[in-house]
Amino acid sequence: MELVTDVKPELTAENIADEKEKMVANIDFKMVSFSLAGKDYAIDIMRVKEIAKAGRFTYVPNTSHFVLGVYNLRGDIIPIIDLRLFFNIPVPERSENKIENMIIVSIDDQTFGVVVDAIDKVVGIQKSSIQPPHPLFGDINIKYIYGVVENSDRLYILLDIERIFGAKSADKDDKEGEESAQLALVDPVTNAPKAAPVQSQQAAANNAAPNVPKQAAAQAAPAVKESSDYTFILESLASQKKFYTTSINETWVKQRYNEWKEKSGGTAKQLQTVADCDEFLQPFYSTCTGKFWTEEYSQAIYKLLPDNAAKQINVWNLGCGKGCETYSLACILRKRYPDSRIRIYAHDIDLISISNAPMLTVPDAAVTSYLKPYLSKNVSGANAFVQDIKDMILFEYHDCMNTGNMPSSDLIFCRDVLSFLPEKSQSSMFETFADQLKGNGLLILGENESFGVNGNWQEKMSGSIVVYTK
Repeated sequence: MELVTDVKPELTAENIADEKEKMVANIDFKMVSFSLAGKDYAIDIMRVKEIAKAGRFTYVPNTSHFVLGVYNLRGDIIPIIDLRLFFNIPVPERSENKIENMIIVSIDDQTFGVVVDAIDKVVGIQKSSIQPPHPLFGDINIKYIYGVVENSDRLYILLDIERIFGAKSADKDDKEGEESAQLALVDPVTNAPKAAPVQSQQAAANNAAPNVPKQAAAQAAPAVKESSDYTFILESLASQKKFYTTSINETWVKQRYNEWKEKSGGTAKQLQTVADCDEFLQPFYSTCTGKFWTEEYSQAIYKLLPDNAAKQINVWNLGCGKGCETYSLACILRKRYPDSRIRIYAHDIDLISISNAPMLTVPDAAVTSYLKPYLSKNVSGANAFVQDIKDMILFEYHDCMNTGNMPSSDLIFCRDVLSFLPEKSQSSMFETFADQLKGNGLLILGENESFGVNGNWQEKMSGSIVVYTK
C-alpha cells in the first residue's frame, strides 16, 4: 500500500500544520472542507493530521459495515472508516485497488483514516458565524453535526468529529453531561481497556452471604454523613472519570467512602488527580473485567443460564471492550445451548478494540476447560477461536443509546456500564432494557450496580451473581 501525494499543495501535512498557526484577528476558526454525496462538509483543522490517498486496506472480519479495514501509515496501524457508509449514504461498489481520498484525524491519542468522496480546501471563518445545526441541513443524524456555516456562497455542514468517534470533549461533557450516552469502557485518560481489578467488595460480600440480594445488602450498608468531603469526592469522580453516583451505585460509593476515610486516618483524602480517582474506583469493577473469564466465574455463569429450547438465541453484550468477555460468554453459551443458533451483538465505542477483537487470541495461561474445546492453533502458534465461535459474534461500533434495530434479547450482559452514564441516560437504559429483553430473559449488571428503587425488575441471586428478570 502506498500513499499517493497528488493532492492540492495547501493540503499537505506541512501546510496543514502552518495553517493551524496562522490564526488572525478576523479568522479564529479553520476547517478542512470535503464532499459527501454532493454536499459540502467540514472538520475542525485542529483535528486533522494530514491528507492522503490510499487503497488496498487490510480487511478485518466481523467488524461494522463502515470499517473498510486497517492501514499501515508509516508504521502505525490505523482503522479506516468510510464516512459515507457510517452515515448510510449509498456508495458505488468499490474495487479492491481503488484509491480513496482520506483525511487522517486525531482524537486524543488515537488516529483514524476517514474516507470521503473528495477533499476541497482549508476554509477560514469566524467561529461566531457557526450556526446551530438543523436536521434539514444534511442526510445524517443531527447529533453528529456541530453546526453549519456559510462561506463564499457555499453552506458547510461542520461535523462533530469527537462525537462520531466516541470521545466527547471536557467542555461539552460539562454542558451536555446529561445527554451523553457513551459507553465508558476504556480508561478516559489512557484510552486503554480497563485494567483487571481485584475482586469487588460486593462480590466478596455475595460469596460470604450468597442468598442475600443486593437490596437487602444495601440496608446493611454503613451510613455516610453528608459532608463537603463526600460531595467533593462525588464531583471529582464525575468530572475526572465520568462516574456518576446515583441509586444504581450509591450503596457501594458510600461504603467505599467510609473505607477511604478510615484509610486516610479519619479525614477523607480528596480526589485531586485522575490517579486518585482510579485508586478510589479500583474495587468497583466486576470479576474478570478486561480478562478472559476464570474457571470459577465461567462455571457460575453456566449454572445461571436457564433451559432454552429456542432455535435462535440473541444476546446483547454492552461494553465488550477488546472482546475477552464476549468470547468467554460465547464459549459458555455454545456449551450450554449446543443445538441453538446464537448471535451475540457486542457493542462498544472503542473503535480500535472493536476492529481488533475478531483477531483476538488467548494466552496459554488463560486457557480454561471452558475455552479449550473452542480453540485451535493458528499459523503463528497462538490460541485462536474456531470459526463457529467467531461466527456467533457481531462486533459493532455503537454507543448504548443508539443501537439501531436489534432483535429481542434472551440475555443482556451490561457489567460496569451504567455507572458511567449520566442519571437521565441511566433512566433511559432501564426503559431500553425493558423493551429489549424477552419475558423470560436475564439481565446481568456489574457486581456493584443495582436497579435500586426501580421496582419493575425482580432481583435474585444465582450463586455469587445477581441477575434481574422482568
